[in-house]
Amino acid sequence: MKQVMHKAILAAVLATGIASCSQNAVTGRSQLALYNEADIQSMAAQQYTQFLSENKVVSTSTNKDAEMVRRVGTRLTNAINKYYTEKGLSKELEGYKWEYNLVNSKEVNAWCMPGGKIVVYTGLLPISQNEAALAVVLGHEITHALAHHGNERMSQQAIQQMGGAALQTAIANKSAVAQNIMMSAYGIGSNVGALLPFSRKQELEADHFGLIFAAMAGYNPQEAVPLWERMKAASGGSAPPEILSTHPADDTRIEKLKELMPEALQYYKPVK
Repeated sequence: MKQVMHKAILAAVLATGIASCSQNAVTGRSQLALYNEADIQSMAAQQYTQFLSENKVVSTSTNKDAEMVRRVGTRLTNAINKYYTEKGLSKELEGYKWEYNLVNSKEVNAWCMPGGKIVVYTGLLPISQNEAALAVVLGHEITHALAHHGNERMSQQAIQQMGGAALQTAIANKSAVAQNIMMSAYGIGSNVGALLPFSRKQELEADHFGLIFAAMAGYNPQEAVPLWERMKAASGGSAPPEILSTHPADDTRIEKLKELMPEALQYYKPVK
């Protein structure tokens, strides 16, 4: 019955003419994308500002960790701009106004919203331990945004929750329903319901290009393996850190990272 209902909802959405698939310029994969990127970036900027106003942001002028987050973010941004320029894809970054903030929280987490809105929680730093490992985490999270994984997850969730004209109206008006779907898709906050899981394909894409971006930024991508080993150990056999709630943190993932490493190392030039 549920399968029939989902098919009916999808048919209604398709009938409105707003459902579409787009091919991601970097990954080359076709994705479901009901949301316009400019609209998502606008909504993200609004939610980001609200999040920062409701949480304790650590000042870069007085805290070396906050400055480190800003430094790593800036180097990654420069690397991403270079990568997209070399591929003739600069237009894909239109609307991106990068921001990097460290927030005081015990959660082991970090995220990046569309348009380059990045947050790192202080609880992540004892596990990342160094700049290179932090760059791997941020490279991974940034790739989720660049690869439009949030749009893909939001679109799938929206089809299940809304249909046809209701979905179109929610997007246009930036309704509370649409905003909650966005927050859930990007793992922001703990009061927006169950976090939408990334697919294995999305995770592999984030690992793949995240390593490349970190390497291009002058960070040793090999730090990814001990990082995820520390992430795995941090669970202690109980509930995993928030950042792992949708991220497979098992031996299979580590082996995949090792397989990706030779390619990533081709982009690695240490900063002198």
